[in-house]
Amino acid sequence: MVFRRRALVRGAMVGGAAYYAGRKVAQGDQRESEQEMRLQQLEGQQSAPQYAPPPPQYAQPPPQYAPAVAPPAPAAPAAPAKSAAEQLMDLKTLLDAGALSQEEFDVEKAKVLRGV
Repeated sequence: MVFRRRALVRGAMVGGAAYYAGRKVAQGDQRESEQEMRLQQLEGQQSAPQYAPPPPQYAQPPPQYAPAVAPPAPAAPAAPAKSAAEQLMDLKTLLDAGALSQEEFDVEKAKVLRGV
């Protein structure tokens, strides 16, 4: 009896495995058929010609547009040159305000007196 039970269990396992495998194959076949149907539908939608000539308005090259950058503004007229006395007075004002040190004042004063 023990041998008979093993044979039954083995047969049930083989049968169950075969059933499961057959079911998976059927599901795969169904997926493939669905994919084929979708591909046929897409091919039917794309049956229109792939290339269409451009409309006549675009047959010519597009017009050239002006650059977006504005031209530089003309340079402002230079202020009239100050006399040496006026420049020295400005330097003295900066020295008194503390914007220049005595050494800087002396260097700038020498430049003004030399005419540089």
